[in-house]
Amino acid sequence: MHNISYTNGLHEVADNVFAYLQPDGGWGWSNAGLIASEWSSLLVDTLFDLKLTQNMLDSMSSVTSAHPINVLVNTHANGDHCYGNSLIGGDNGAQIITTNAAAAEMEAIPPSALEALMQIDLGEVTNSYIQDAFGSFEFCDVELPPPDRTFSGELQLDVGGRTVELIEVGPAHTSGDLLVYLPDAATVFCGDILFINGTPIIWDGPVSNWIDACDRILGLEAEIIIPGHGPLTDTAGVTAVRDYLTFVDKECRERHASGQTATEVIAEIDLGSFKEWSEWERIAVNVHSIFREIEEDETIQSPIELFRKMADLKNSGS
Repeated sequence: MHNISYTNGLHEVADNVFAYLQPDGGWGWSNAGLIASEWSSLLVDTLFDLKLTQNMLDSMSSVTSAHPINVLVNTHANGDHCYGNSLIGGDNGAQIITTNAAAAEMEAIPPSALEALMQIDLGEVTNSYIQDAFGSFEFCDVELPPPDRTFSGELQLDVGGRTVELIEVGPAHTSGDLLVYLPDAATVFCGDILFINGTPIIWDGPVSNWIDACDRILGLEAEIIIPGHGPLTDTAGVTAVRDYLTFVDKECRERHASGQTATEVIAEIDLGSFKEWSEWERIAVNVHSIFREIEEDETIQSPIELFRKMADLKNSGS
């Protein structure tokens, strides 16, 4: 693990197993993966736009020319893990597989929604924050072909004789998160269950599911752990993510019980060393998600309001 440098591009992490890394791992700069067998390959996730995805596919061509990609697995429905799907799935032939929940989310929140978010006047602070997060990407020509196969629970695939296990762990980060585990290489692709050196963001929750997902990763005893964002990691990295989530959950529940509002918790919570992680301001979303869970609030959260809260918090620097 430690000899894989965190540099942009394709890295062979085990025999015919590759991680495609995109530093710095911030908003939209996600990782993907490739599992090759004797006669075919499985792609783990695409990237945030068509240009980035095409660059990735080009970098993989020395492998995929002999081992063509015939399966694409999306770890969840966030665009930085699926907006390049049309280049490999749909009319281009690879079978797209994801969870039932992720498939529903892909349909409910199309790429046009993110493009629209970029165009709305939300005030200087929020617009600047959203532009910094997503301005490097092109969403106007993105179309999402629907997944060809969906599942709940677990699904075992045969990729040219290699067993690949898909393990649903959502709802956690999103409604339909999954892990991609390759037993013969002791390798797991974790999607956004793992942000390494960056702050996790709870779009869905419950947070307990995410903590359980970290425990599931640890239980696999994988030697190679590829996060959705950030450098390759080990059990210490998984534990750090779990510790962050456990800390925030405990703080929220104790402060809620003492009568504090979510806004007060966001202003007062002391993140300690966790504030050194990039995008620390995601605490605003995480507190709101946990408060909604405590209060059994099932109203739809406005992405605009969540981005406004993160932008204001980062701008205040508190």
